Amino acid sequence: MALRSAQGDGPTSSRWDCGAEKTDFNAKKKKKVAEIYQALNSDPTDVAALRRMAISEGGLLTDEIRQEVWPKLLNVNTNDPPPVSEENLRQVSKDYQQVLLDVRRSLRRFPPGMPEKQREGLQEELIDIILLILERNPQLHYYQGYHDIVVTFLLVVGERLTTSLVEKLSTHHLRDFMDPTMDNTKHILNYLMPIIDQVNPELHDFMQSAEVGTIFALSWLITWFGHVLSDFRHVVRLYDFFLACHPLMPIYFAAVIVLYREQEVLDCDCDMASVHHLLSQIPQDLPYETLISRAGDLFVQFPPSELARKAAAQQQAEKTAASTFKDFELASAQQRPDMVLRQRFRGLLRSEERTKDVLTKPRTNRFVKLAVMGLTVALGAAALAVVKSALEWAPKFQLQLFP
Repeated sequence: MALRSAQGDGPTSSRWDCGAEKTDFNAKKKKKVAEIYQALNSDPTDVAALRRMAISEGGLLTDEIRQEVWPKLLNVNTNDPPPVSEENLRQVSKDYQQVLLDVRRSLRRFPPGMPEKQREGLQEELIDIILLILERNPQLHYYQGYHDIVVTFLLVVGERLTTSLVEKLSTHHLRDFMDPTMDNTKHILNYLMPIIDQVNPELHDFMQSAEVGTIFALSWLITWFGHVLSDFRHVVRLYDFFLACHPLMPIYFAAVIVLYREQEVLDCDCDMASVHHLLSQIPQDLPYETLISRAGDLFVQFPPSELARKAAAQQQAEKTAASTFKDFELASAQQRPDMVLRQRFRGLLRSEERTKDVLTKPRTNRFVKLAVMGLTVALGAAALAVVKSALEWAPKFQLQLFP
């Protein structure tokens, strides 16, 4: 996490404030590391505490910690041998050519300065992992962008763990994206506008008038922002958050980004081309911790069960290019987006009152709720959306999902 220098009265004050801030940060980091390992070493492992740590400020802090915690969040036994195949998957897989093309185009996803030979070796591992997961799960269908998620795991936990973790992720959090059609993916995208409408009706109406649709957020959703963020630290911080939460949390984070850029959007010409162009250019300097916190607040305030009907209505009313499968699929290759939050309200509630109501939920209570909701990942996100209440069904499924 980057530290910002405090503003003092002069050079001496600035240096002292910065030093004090660094000391405070190090103390907090040390305390959090101790709490994470305490949860890991509990018998049984305190998964709920690990989820709270992954959600709270700074996330899981280091890749070394992620290597131990991510398997716990996905309920993967790291002692099990990694799956293998007896087939030569590069010869028999129908997806090989497309996977090969996508992996070859993924150079920017590897750390700058990585030796070419090492990167090429990782790319070969990436191809083999994807093909193996698809072979073991014939109900799953490869999509462009899937490799962006797999490479993130590969760079953090290595080949052995990546196969097991991504396989579990693919049959849970990502399940809807891996259907034979994009119907469920479109359904999840259609939660975006109802969330924005709950917080900022003016922005919602402007975007509806511009007929911008939701295509600009497609690559955010299906790659968990891995395709559009250039700083790997930000990518893994978001993965901490998403792994600990409900499968629909990425669409809430997308909504928070759009809300954050409210004024930029409203200053645009009210037409699809202008608004889509703006939203497709994702800023790289977003206040990630603030946005993560606000996305969590919005999820608790407006759970998926309350938004399901509006999302279905949004899908019926969609008049933009996203309404056709061909255009929607074409757009997936043209994504470069990102946005976030700042309030502007109208209607019966004044701006200050509604902002306080939506964005100032008690943090401890929110972390507990999000950690509980994060346990409910056995069904696809679109299926979960029609359940009466996330908080009502979470305890019911918790034991059977994570025995």
